[in-house]
Amino acid sequence: MAVAEIIGAAIGVMMLVIVAYMLVGSVLTAAEVVNNAQKDNTLQQEIRLGTNFEIRDKIKTTVAPFFINVSINNTGREVIRDFSRMDIFTYNSDGTGSQHLTPNNDCSTHETWCYRVSGDVIPKQLDPDKTMWINATLLQPYNSIRVVTGNGVYDSTTI
Repeated sequence: MAVAEIIGAAIGVMMLVIVAYMLVGSVLTAAEVVNNAQKDNTLQQEIRLGTNFEIRDKIKTTVAPFFINVSINNTGREVIRDFSRMDIFTYNSDGTGSQHLTPNNDCSTHETWCYRVSGDVIPKQLDPDKTMWINATLLQPYNSIRVVTGNGVYDSTTI
């Protein structure tokens, strides 16, 4: 009878050790996940704070189809990449005629935009102090444009 109590106590202690080990492991894993998420969030905020650009030269036509040609100068310290995540919106100052343009390699396709980075060493990215030209063909008239990067930084101007 005494052996059964000792065996029961030993099993109980082993179960407590296993549960404690699993609990500590779960807490450490959760803490690591939270820590990595905080690091990623901080890195994204640093990149966003370092991203800045300015719409400079603006050219547009006044008859249909409407062509737009604007230059974007990277005035920040971060490289602007992944143009597929950039958004361009055109709209009128009275709030009518808002359009969302999607990127496309063919500049002649209506309601899309294409780009050309001038003087850049590495293609498909806009280095600091470099200029990129955005071209678009629209079916509706507009008088304002907003360019938004993938991380939410934007600039707007009237044309």
